[in-house]
Amino acid sequence: MEYKFTTANFEEEVIKSDIPVLVDFYADWCGPCKMMMPIVDKMAEKYDGKIKVGKVNSDEENQLAAKYNIMSIPSFLLFKNGELVDTLTGAMPADTLASKLDSLL
Repeated sequence: MEYKFTTANFEEEVIKSDIPVLVDFYADWCGPCKMMMPIVDKMAEKYDGKIKVGKVNSDEENQLAAKYNIMSIPSFLLFKNGELVDTLTGAMPADTLASKLDSLL
């Protein structure tokens, strides 16, 4: 299952999550973001119940984007135990993203 994270639910869904979280900062107009959508969907399916996977529309949630210094999209933030542990930027192969997610488990 893929989540939609917003300023309103970020604290509860990401920071207080009892499992690791992948946060995908994207925008609807972003070509590389569109390229990553099926990969992120696949990760949500593959890690269901082990890692929470969700998206933040950086145009709609600019406070969150500013808080985490999102300068380029897509940006992928990895959280574990409420802490930001890694950041990845740009389009990447599914294997690259999967190996980063595996390191959270």
